[in-house]
Amino acid sequence: MITFDQVSKHYPATRRSGNTLRTALAFRPSVPEPPFVALEAVSFHLPQGGALGVLGRNGAGKSTLLKLLTRVSRPTTGCITVQGRLSSLLEVGAGFHHDLSGRENIFLAGAILGMSPAAIRARMEEIVAFSGLADFLAQPVRTYSSGMFLRLAFSVGIHLDCDILVIDEALAVGDRDFQARCLAKIAEFRQGGGTLVLVSHDEHQLKAVCDRGLLLAQGRIQFDGDIQRALAHYTLSF
Repeated sequence: MITFDQVSKHYPATRRSGNTLRTALAFRPSVPEPPFVALEAVSFHLPQGGALGVLGRNGAGKSTLLKLLTRVSRPTTGCITVQGRLSSLLEVGAGFHHDLSGRENIFLAGAILGMSPAAIRARMEEIVAFSGLADFLAQPVRTYSSGMFLRLAFSVGIHLDCDILVIDEALAVGDRDFQARCLAKIAEFRQGGGTLVLVSHDEHQLKAVCDRGLLLAQGRIQFDGDIQRALAHYTLSF
């Protein structure tokens, strides 16, 4: 379902001379600065039904990998192949309008994520029941607590029809009961043959839903294999 073949992502070096026109014109480096390497020669294959947990310290390249996978960004070199419908939860709540009601935001977020109005209406009861916010749907989301806001947004994203689900730290939303429901929903998705890519720092979540771990450090793969061993390598890196 997913193949990375020698994928690298480099960003041009930024000038350190300040942000004014005068300082920018005055700064003339004799030697061009090297680009920032976010990912370097990353290769892996994730077959249908696999569940990959991506680990690493902050700045290791995890978010860059997800942005390349979801086509938010393009690789500098290498090739990425994705077979199947992909849905991503990278920024939970992105696109929500604070002056719209919870129900209106379900339609708005669903449309942004690619769902048709008919598909949203067909899933509405399921989404609302999953969020546990039936009593607040008529209220504008600016009146919601941060936890309620994230629960509603995550509930929309987790009910998309897709073959591949990409999640970036989104399982931390809500209380323990809601997190348990999220894990159960992901387990159901996997039982149906779905493919999962999850970035998380939570060891228990990774063990619960992933069978394979990919450990990144400074943009390179340090370990690729069983999730238990990947977590052990990750712990030793501190």
